[in-house]
Amino acid sequence: MKKVISTPDAPKAIGPYSQAIEFNGMLFISGQIPIDPATGKIVEGGIKEQTQQVLKNIGAILKAAGYDFKNVVKSTCLLSTMDDFTAMNEVYGSFYQHEQPARAAYAVVKLPMGVLVEIETIACK
Repeated sequence: MKKVISTPDAPKAIGPYSQAIEFNGMLFISGQIPIDPATGKIVEGGIKEQTQQVLKNIGAILKAAGYDFKNVVKSTCLLSTMDDFTAMNEVYGSFYQHEQPARAAYAVVKLPMGVLVEIETIACK
């Protein structure tokens, strides 16, 4: 059965979508951008600070659904420029030190609200 996952510990959706959907033991987390859920604003700083906030947001959604980073099987990282890949990768790796998930990373023309990074995630139990 499909279940909508929502937590105040991650940013509210800025469009017609859910923070995450759980279905048959799988969790599909919508692309997260570096919004601080406490302020509703983009975090200050560069790619490292933004990636850190994105992964904190993902962690909050995972927790709300009863999952954690060990359950993540796939991530898709969208970057405003591949010049930020190495710095993003450094922060990303600190959240996935063992049994890293499958991943793709792309540079795109533009991300919502002018952010530098967006990450969507799939987890399963």
